[in-house]
Amino acid sequence: MTSLVATVDLPLRVKLAMYFRMFALQGSWNYETLNGTGVGFSIEPALRLLPGGVNGEAYRAALARESRYFNAHPYLAGVAVGALTRAELDGVDATRIERFRTALAGPLGSVGDRLVWASWLPFCSLVAIGVFGAGGSALAVVGTFLLLYNAGHFLLRAWGLRIGLLRGLSVASALGNPVLRQGPVYIGSAAALVGGIALPLALQRIVGPGRAVIGGIIAAAFVGILLLALLRERAEGWRIALGVLAVFVLYSLLT
Repeated sequence: MTSLVATVDLPLRVKLAMYFRMFALQGSWNYETLNGTGVGFSIEPALRLLPGGVNGEAYRAALARESRYFNAHPYLAGVAVGALTRAELDGVDATRIERFRTALAGPLGSVGDRLVWASWLPFCSLVAIGVFGAGGSALAVVGTFLLLYNAGHFLLRAWGLRIGLLRGLSVASALGNPVLRQGPVYIGSAAALVGGIALPLALQRIVGPGRAVIGGIIAAAFVGILLLALLRERAEGWRIALGVLAVFVLYSLLT
């Protein structure tokens, strides 16, 4: 297999264009291609480097191929964008690229859902609740959540694009990265700890001092946090978020 373009040495402007285009990956989402059009849009700056440029047959064929049906978690789609770019620029056979696209979609979706929606998002929400409980203003609460959450997915997108460009069709092994495999477990445990601190503080600020019920709720929150810690690998974000919601409902009923 002869490399048509030195992928590792892609111009910085091309890499930046691909990275920032990934933020619009879902902008053309539809029921026919799902994220496929967005993936093609993100890869397109690199495809201009193929022989013949934008008027060449290689460019048109590659862009059409990469804009077909594809479904993955939007924050981990960078892995696919980078790997497919590498495959196209390396001149990999079209049939092999199609098989690779199909095989890559499922893992990127499941790993991303566990890491982001079920772990990172609830963790960031609980940290923001903690800021509120500590006396933070509305701006501080919203700002904390946005900065923390966005820092996570900005870095995840950048890592995915880099590792995809670096490994190409061998990128599947990167999904065994400890951060992706064990991240949800550790983030879930951290969220449990943060929730045990943040929730009582937030409830105390809402209720104010001198309300007897707050003592019971605080005790229940700490008991809940201990139970979540005992769950270990089952202490996923959605379980923690559900527990937080249950405590708020209990509070509303008691008061």
